[in-house]
Amino acid sequence: MNKNIKNGVEYLTFNNLSRIEGIRHAFSTRRGGVSEGIYSTMNLGYTRGDIKENVDENYRRMAKVLDCDSSCFVLSHQTHTVNVRLVTDSDKGCGITRPLEYSDIDGLITDTPGIVLVTLYADCVPLFFVDPVRKAVGLSHSGWRGTVNRMGKATVNAMREHFGTEPHDLVCGIGPCICMDCYEISEDVADEFTKEFPGCLLSAGDTIGDHTFLRDKGNGKYLLDLRAANRLIMLEAGVPEENIELPGICTCHNPDYLFSHRATGGKRGNLAAFLGLL
Repeated sequence: MNKNIKNGVEYLTFNNLSRIEGIRHAFSTRRGGVSEGIYSTMNLGYTRGDIKENVDENYRRMAKVLDCDSSCFVLSHQTHTVNVRLVTDSDKGCGITRPLEYSDIDGLITDTPGIVLVTLYADCVPLFFVDPVRKAVGLSHSGWRGTVNRMGKATVNAMREHFGTEPHDLVCGIGPCICMDCYEISEDVADEFTKEFPGCLLSAGDTIGDHTFLRDKGNGKYLLDLRAANRLIMLEAGVPEENIELPGICTCHNPDYLFSHRATGGKRGNLAAFLGLL
């Protein structure tokens, strides 16, 4: 991903999405906002305990980066589901400049220009989807629950249903999240993955591949590569391998630059992903 600075705000963008005309996208960092303390400085989560006026200002600053107004933003209501909402003009400002009118939504899709979809993160996986043929976009949040239930596939299916999207047309990005070395899970969680993804457990000496993304540490502990798992889900859904860009940066390894729930023991703000049509 590329590092960018505009009006003092530092944010990340994908190479592949940046080459597509007619869209705007960004992934925030901790730099360039007005929040203080554990929320320093670009916290975009209203539910973490930060001062609302500071979060409002942070969204206004991100809006300037994206050459829009914060009233164009539409926020998710993330509860680790695979529910995807079709966003229209009537949703503009939801969760940002006016109250949310829905709940339990981890994925957002739209084909309406002028809307910017927003989802929140602090280790979970941001999934970006752009259909340059039918002029539509999708943005989804995928933690381990969303991953094991194939949130990426749910988003592709929703775009196919509402816009006629063909998976082979999609250009996708997997945003900054926790890496395998940092993400230890318990045996019960690992069991859910081995049941849903047979063959995902690495054998001794194996390396991470298209279908292997879980490593046994012993003593009932495992390491999970959420990036590799979500990449596999996209591939299974029909997205071409060459159309998927990975982030190359771990939230947990970089807690001073990106918010990480694990690295801070939950004392943190939220990053945000932004995606919309011009």
